Formats: sequence, C-alpha cells, structure tokens
Amino acid sequence: MAAKAPTDDLSKLSVLELMFDKVNDAAATNGKPDAKVATNGNLAEHSDGESDDDAEDNAPAAGGEAAKKKKKKRKPKKKKKAPTAQTDPPSVLLSQLFPNNSYPKGEEVEYVDENRYRTTSEEKRHLDNLNNDFLTDYRHAAETHRQVRQWAQKNIKPGQTLTEIANGIEDSVRRLVGHDGLAEGDAIAAGMGFPTGLNLDHIAAHYSPNLGNKTVLQQSNVMKVDIGVHVNGKIVDSAFTMSFDPMYDNLLEAVKAATNTGVKEAGIDVRLGELGGLIQETMESYECEINGTTYPIKSIRNLTGHTILPYSIHGTKSVPIVKTNDTTKMEEGDVFAIETFGSTGTGKVWDEGEVSHYALNGDAPNVDLRVASAKPLLNVIKKNFGTLPFCRRYLDRIGQEKYLLGLSHLVKTGIVEDYPPLVDKKGSYTAQFEHTILLRPTVKEVISRGDDY
Repeated sequence: MAAKAPTDDLSKLSVLELMFDKVNDAAATNGKPDAKVATNGNLAEHSDGESDDDAEDNAPAAGGEAAKKKKKKRKPKKKKKAPTAQTDPPSVLLSQLFPNNSYPKGEEVEYVDENRYRTTSEEKRHLDNLNNDFLTDYRHAAETHRQVRQWAQKNIKPGQTLTEIANGIEDSVRRLVGHDGLAEGDAIAAGMGFPTGLNLDHIAAHYSPNLGNKTVLQQSNVMKVDIGVHVNGKIVDSAFTMSFDPMYDNLLEAVKAATNTGVKEAGIDVRLGELGGLIQETMESYECEINGTTYPIKSIRNLTGHTILPYSIHGTKSVPIVKTNDTTKMEEGDVFAIETFGSTGTGKVWDEGEVSHYALNGDAPNVDLRVASAKPLLNVIKKNFGTLPFCRRYLDRIGQEKYLLGLSHLVKTGIVEDYPPLVDKKGSYTAQFEHTILLRPTVKEVISRGDDY
C-alpha cells in the first residue's frame, strides 16, 4: 500500500523505515530493487530498515505498476431473443415469428367421393411436394392477413375515419412482410394485393378512401372490410363485415353461412353453376328485421367469386352466388376466392361514385398517349405495381403529384382499368364474407381460415 501513497506523504511514514531494510540490502547487493517485492508491493513481509532515499527511488517503480488499472472482465452481451408474439399494432416481421418459413397451414379438407383417392395417392403427394415455394408464399400471405385483420377487428371503432382505418391495415401488412412499398418495385415483392375496401351500407365493393376523404365510421354503419395480401404475387383475398348494432346480425350471419357453404362444397370437378345454386339456397334462407321492417336477404346476382392468378386478382373463372347454367368445372391447381354478398335491397349492384381502384390492363392496347403526363405515370405504375391493383393513395405515398389527368387518359385508352364503387339502392344494407382456397393435388386448403371466421 505504501507504494500507492502519494510522494508528498512519504515523510510521514518514518515508522515504516525498519520495513525497508531488507529491500535496501538487496539493492546494495544487486544494484536494483527486488523485482518480486516491487511488483507485488508485498513489503510488509520483509524485515530490516531502508533509507528514505532508497524508498524514494523505489516508489516510482512500485507506483507505476499500481497505477495500471485492473482490466474488468467484460460480460458477454446477451443475444436479443427472437420475438415470440405479435405487437399491437402488428409490427413484428412474420419471418421472425416463423423462422425457416414454417408458416401455419390453412384448414386442410380431404376430398370426397371419386376424388377421395387423392389423399393417399403417391403420385398426387409427389405433385404436392413440388409446390413448396408456392405454399410457403401463400401461407406467409395468409398468416399476415389473419394477424392484421384480427387486430383490425379488435381496434376498429365508430368515430374513426376510413382513411385512418385503411392506413392502419395497410401499414401493418407492409410491416409484417417487410416491404414498405416506397422504393421502386418494392410493392411488387410483397405487400398489398389490392387496395383495402371499406364499403359502407349499400356500397358492396371497390370503395377505398382517396386522399382528403374525411368520412367517419358511424355506429349505424355496416362495413365490409376487404383485404388483399400478397407475397411474390401469391394473393390472399379475404373479407369480413363489421356492424355495431345487433339488428344487423342476421344479415351478417346469412352471408357468412353462404360463404361457408361455398367453401365446403367447392372442390375438384365441381361445376360452378351448381355451386352458385347451393350458395344462393343458404343465403336466401335468412331474413333480417331492421327498424321494424323484415327484409329477405338476397344474393347479389351480378357479383361473383373468382380464380386468382399470380399478380392477377381476377382470373379466368367466376364463381356465381346464384344458380346458373355454367358447367365449367373447378380443377386441380386452381386458386379460388369464394366470396358471397347479401343485400336487403334489390340484389343487384351498379357503378356509382368516386373511383379509387385501378389496375394495369394485362392485355393493354398499344396506343399513342396524347397527354404529356400519361407516359411517365404509366412507367411509374408498371415499375411499382405491375398488374396488381392500386389506388390513388398509393400513388400519393410514393410522391406522385398532379397525375389525375394522365390517369384519366390511361383509363380512356384502355391501358389502365378503373373499378368504380359497386352499389345497391340507397337505404339498403349489404354484407360480404370471403375466403381463398387452394385446390391442391391431395387436399383442399382453406388458406385464409382463422379463428375469427
């Protein structure tokens, strides 16, 4: 300890002189201090005296060693644990919650009758195994859809604006798939399969708020929430209806039951016109009393389900929700959106209102564009959305300005298709439920099925 003392205090330590004698003798003999003593500062173990001068000579050496700070052992940094649960609002990447692409399966339903053999067929199993990437992308998109919509169902309340609701859903989807859609081409990798539909009351489909829309959700509204999520162009299309007054319960129950009938009866070799008849029978077995008046629930006869193709929400086959003479069959490998719409109105819809939904026409004609802003806008659409549907809010968020004239020209030339809102008569109420199903070689997978519907 004496070696650690400051030089100014050495004169006060005369009582310790006898302790330095042996050190002094060693210095006289060897011409240098005892290394062991100097290093360890273990002077108390040695007897005999030492002069003050010798002590002063030794102090710097001992003090120099003592001045070296002991290195603290660094504790190894704890590795951050991978998240095991989703946040509220959803923000954790699905790939972190489900490592190694282990996304949950949808509801698997075995085929029946003449297709029962498919469940155990080695050939069909082999074909099924060839679709690993296809199934991984679809299950990734489906789990994203489930987590976002279940959050939305808990958090959507009257008093919120439709813009707030739409942005909340879409931003959550983008966070979960890890693509915010702001960089060129990013939205084509994964994200929204189409603009979120928020269709109130008599509006059945294709309504999403444009920039500046201030519509507020009311306690009396019946709102259809139609969400599309895609991963590498594999689109999950699923919808539900929300109401905040129990008098609409039968309307919602009728449409949910009709959709479940369509899902249950769909399968390889099923004829589409017959399937529509089964859906209609279920739907129209319900009625609903609203404000003292009883209304029969009608299938909206000019709306249908549809096949889904990569990067194309509407494929080549339609699933009617009323009985028709269509003898087209469902086939192995088809992906169908089974969606049904019920109404207390006329049971028919037409175009009406401000357009929000657009999509690049895959078979667009090659025409001269006479509006200066149309050509650069077309390039933006191709590079950012491809054939995926988009809305005006999506153009706004990637920095496009003053594009309405160019967009209108692209629609008039047939290069871009617009999708106006589809409405029944004012004062009526409509509802929608929808699931995406995969007709795999071995089983039917209701890819979007969840605990909620």
